Parts: sequence; C-alpha cells; structure tokens
Amino acid sequence: MLQYLYCLHFCNRLSLCLFFFLPQICTQPSITPFSGTTSASVAPKYVYTPLNCLKDGTVVNLYGIVKFFKPPYVSKGTDYCSVVTLVDQSNVKLTCTLFNGNLDSLPKIYKNGDIVRFHRVKIREYNGQMQGITSAGFASLTFDGTVGAPVVPRASSKVYTFIDEEQKTVEELRIWAASNLSVSGPEAKLSDVKPMMFFDLTCQLVGKAKVDGSSFLLKVWDGTKCPYPTWKVPVEAKELEGDRVLLHHLRNLTVDVLVYDNHVQLAKSLKIGSFLRIYSIHTKQASAKNEDISSHIEFHLHGGTCYGRGIGILPENNPDVEELKTISILPCSAFCVVCAPVCLSGFVCLHDKDVKKENNSFLISDLESPLQRCQQLSATVLTDHQDMSNTMLKTVLNNRAPQQYRIRAKLRSFKPQKLYQSVKLHCSKCNTLQEVPNGDAFDVILQGCEATAPNPELQSMSWYESVMWTTQDENRRKITIHFVKHYEMLQRPENTLLMIEGGTLKEIWKLTRRFKCVIPVKSKEDDLELLDLSAPFLLQGNIKYYGCKKCSTPKSIKNLSSLAEKREPSWEPTEIAQVLGIEPLQYVFVMKFTLVDGTGALNAYLFDYEKFFQIPASEILTNSFLQQKMEMTMNTLSPPGRKLGKKSNDSINSHVECSDV
Repeated sequence: MLQYLYCLHFCNRLSLCLFFFLPQICTQPSITPFSGTTSASVAPKYVYTPLNCLKDGTVVNLYGIVKFFKPPYVSKGTDYCSVVTLVDQSNVKLTCTLFNGNLDSLPKIYKNGDIVRFHRVKIREYNGQMQGITSAGFASLTFDGTVGAPVVPRASSKVYTFIDEEQKTVEELRIWAASNLSVSGPEAKLSDVKPMMFFDLTCQLVGKAKVDGSSFLLKVWDGTKCPYPTWKVPVEAKELEGDRVLLHHLRNLTVDVLVYDNHVQLAKSLKIGSFLRIYSIHTKQASAKNEDISSHIEFHLHGGTCYGRGIGILPENNPDVEELKTISILPCSAFCVVCAPVCLSGFVCLHDKDVKKENNSFLISDLESPLQRCQQLSATVLTDHQDMSNTMLKTVLNNRAPQQYRIRAKLRSFKPQKLYQSVKLHCSKCNTLQEVPNGDAFDVILQGCEATAPNPELQSMSWYESVMWTTQDENRRKITIHFVKHYEMLQRPENTLLMIEGGTLKEIWKLTRRFKCVIPVKSKEDDLELLDLSAPFLLQGNIKYYGCKKCSTPKSIKNLSSLAEKREPSWEPTEIAQVLGIEPLQYVFVMKFTLVDGTGALNAYLFDYEKFFQIPASEILTNSFLQQKMEMTMNTLSPPGRKLGKKSNDSINSHVECSDV
C-alpha cells in the first residue's frame, strides 16, 4: 500500500501535526463519528457510513467522490432531478437520484471528481444494488476534488455545520481519488476539438437566439480558436441577443452550439456573459455543397440526459472560470510592452474610437501603394512619443545608428515560431542569456540527492522545526521537511517557507500548492545547503527561480533566519536570493520581428524583462491559457497563411506602430 503525505496541519496552539493517510477497505460495518457545532452550547454529532456498509431502508449520512453525474434537469413532474454516482475508499459505488422543486437545493456539482457530503439520504435496494434517494431534510455540501485546492463547501442550504475533522475527511478522499480513480471528464478546449467527438466545454456565453420550437442557439467562446471552419446557425438579427460590437470582435473565436429539447428551457434563461460548462457536446462534420469550400464542424447538445448531457452555470470564483478570465475578452484591450531602447517599444492594441464604424462593421479604405497599405490603421497604436513623426523604413536603413524613430509598418514574420522558445533566463549582472531548464533536469538532480541521507543533528533548530519519515516504497527514501518559524512559532501554510530534503519532483510540486515557498536542500556536516544551481533555488506557486552560476556566491542557509525575524516576513524571491548570496536570473522574452512598409524591411528585436502583451515571461511555460493568448496575439499581428499586402477587412489586425527603433 502506498503511504501518502498530504499536508501539514497547524493547530490552534500553532503546534505541528503531520497527517498520513493509508487507504483502507472496509471489510465490516463501521461508523466514524464527526461532531459539528452551530453555537458554543450546541454540538450536533453526525455519523457517516461507508458505501460498503449501507443497508436497505436506512437513512444515512455519507461522503463520496463523484464518479458520474447528470446536471439538474426538469423531470416529468414539476421537480428538478439530478443523478449522481458516488464511490469511496471501499470501491463500492452508489447511485443517488435526487429530486427537489428548488434547483439551488440540489448538490452544486461541476465535474467528475468533486467530493460531496450528503445528509439524510434514504437507502433502498433494487435489483440487488443499493440506491440513494432524497428524504425529508436532505442537504448537501460539495467540494472541489483537486488535491491542494481550498476546502470551500458549496452548500445546498444556508445553515450547515462543517468542522476541522471533516476537512480531514475531504482531504483524505482527494488523495485516495488522485491515486486510485480516473474520474476526469472528457474536457477539451475549442482549439483541441475534432469531428465526431463528445466533450465537456468550459466557456463564456456571448450571444443567444431562438431558432425554432425545439432548438436554441448559444454563441460561446473559451479564448481559443477552433482549427476547423465552424457552422454559423442562420438566425434573424433581431432574434440574436448580445453586444453587437463584442460579437463582431469575437466572430472568429465564437462557435454556435445548437441545443435541443429538454435543454432549451434552461438555455433561454441563461444570462449573456455567464460562464458555463456544457456537458457532452457533439461535434459533427458537415460536407460542403461546393467542392472548393472545406467542410465545417457543427456543435450540438442533443436532447436527453444520457452520458451526463446538460448545461451547468459556473460561479465566477470557480478555478476554471478564473483561468478563463485571464484571457482578454476584447481585441482592443490595452496591451503594453516595455522594451530596451534598442528594441521595439510601445505596443498597444487599437481602441474602438480609432476604428471607422458603419452598420457595426469595421471598414478599411482601399489604398493603392505598398506604402499606403502599410500605413493603414494599426493593430497597435503608440501612446507615447507623440512628438515624433513617422519615418519610412528606407530612411531608417539609410541612416547610421544609433537613432530614434517612430514607424508604422507591417509585421511580416517573427521568430521563434514556437513561442514558448522565446522565453529565456537573463542575468542582469553578467548580461548572459541561457535556456530555461526543463523539469527532467531538475528531477535528475533530485534523484542524485537521494543518496545523501538527512543529518539528524540538523533537525528542529531554533529557527525551524523539522519532520522526517521513511517512504513505504521499495526505495525506502528518507524525507525531511524543515518549517521556518516566525518568533519561534509556525505560520499558516499560505505564509510558510519550508525546506525539503529527499523529496521527488512530484512531491515538491504538491507542497508548492499548499505552502508559500519551497526550497530544495541537502545535508552536509554542519549545515543545510542549496542544491546545484542548475536546479531552482526556490519554488513559489508554479514558478521556479534560478540563480546565475557565474555570479552567485551561495551563503549559509542559516541566513534565512534573519528574514524570519522580521515583523512580517514576506518571503519575496529577491530577498531570499540576497540573503542566500544568489544572483537571480530573470525570465525574459527574446524575439525577432521583420517589419516592412513598402519602402524597405527592418529586423527589430524584442528584449523584454517583464511582460509581452500583459503576459508574464515567468508564467508562460506553465500556463496553457497564457500560451494560447500569446499565440492569438501573434496571429493577430501576423496572420498565418496570409500574403503580405493582401487587402482585407481584417487587415486592421496586421499592422504595428512602434518607436525607439
């Protein structure tokens, strides 16, 4: 059996408790009492029954992991109905059919893998299997099933109890599910869809319209672009609800989803701008009537509830929604780049006031000469250096450097084409650039440190507290975690810096989800020390911080105690690097642009220390949404497959204006 380290729990007395969880299978009936309090004098006690200990005719309380569910739908009567299949550590399944006249009183389940707590479920036996149905007083709590996610209940009633011991139950179920179940749904982004597939889509509603009595149109987007031509459902303009300007801006990113039958009523009630998860969308490829036109993809949400078909409304604090919201909704969002003087600077996207509008369409005048075509309205508009007039590239090329110019030009090409390769590590002291190490290199370094056993004499010093254990796998690894204290007390996990010896890459990443900072270390005779600087000296969230081998002079780990003595230690990476004698490397963008304006071609180089179109260089390698956002931006500035100078209403998106060239 695998033994799991999940989290470090800090008690009210600020003492340290390390929880291990060993999955067990219940072989005989057992109950686990949990107590909750609604006031200082009332402490109701609840008994939770494992799924393999259920009996016909009983009313029970239980915890379970959602293996399958159907979003609430209108039953044949007047109630809403939801079907949920649960499983727990006993590996026994229980299907519950839940009814309620109030939609909000049903469990708020968003995806397979969520964890639910049901109170007062009636158990009955049917065809040799136990089933659950709602009984009087039924109530539910739902939790995100992701390991390390905040334990925040989604309640079906305003009054409920939930205590620390139950939080431990949720965390144990998360850990067990992560290692024993495959409960992830068929989720996909629009950029990943293919013909003849069924998938779940997290998206935002941009427009909607009535089609006929049995179908309804939803116009949605998820920040990515479908790789196939998509079907546009023909509807009357007066029937289409939604912001006309926004619909036009997103015309190449939205897809039309046609919903049928029992889903129409809910689709009509959806508010424009709401975030949705549409379950079991079917993509169908329709052949084009004209052989010269490629076939397109249609998106359908068929009637019925088989395979969990339905529509769920997600709250704005849902993690998937927060990730989706990181993508700019409008092409006219204010993007900005700060660059070195020898490079491009001042990219800002076009605002509505700079565009000629006629009947809600964006029009560009027909221009004749190559120079005129390249001086059309830009996809970027410079908001600085307004005292400088535009200069033709021919003049720039014929003059000696260094000079400063303001130009309007067309972006013909950019490198690297694989945009993630544009991120480098830069040392501001020795001015060197290097590639960002991949995770495999870090993993190899960690494996090489496994042979160095933790030194027991270095545990639980005055400024940190240590916990050591031996793994139960065949390697019998020894892992030690040192928690840095503040005024001789441990802090809350979200404010804690810890050091780890002997951990794997996977274990370290799990700790970064729970704790603020993680520093990999190894033991030597009289002190802890950092690993080889080929490995990150600090991990914070999903960002790995590296130090320059040439310019760094690593100091004793004991120097961290000086930061812990501060009134409110912030554990900023720059402060940590300074006390440890590390010269930090900065994540930067390095790109080459070829600009043309009909009079010449100029190579310009981007060297950006901070952000490129509001995309942090430090996060681009670990965030797929930011990668897609960057790709969309570059495809706007330099549309793939389009010949230079081609006239098009979309040519507004292929010009740039910049200065300091």
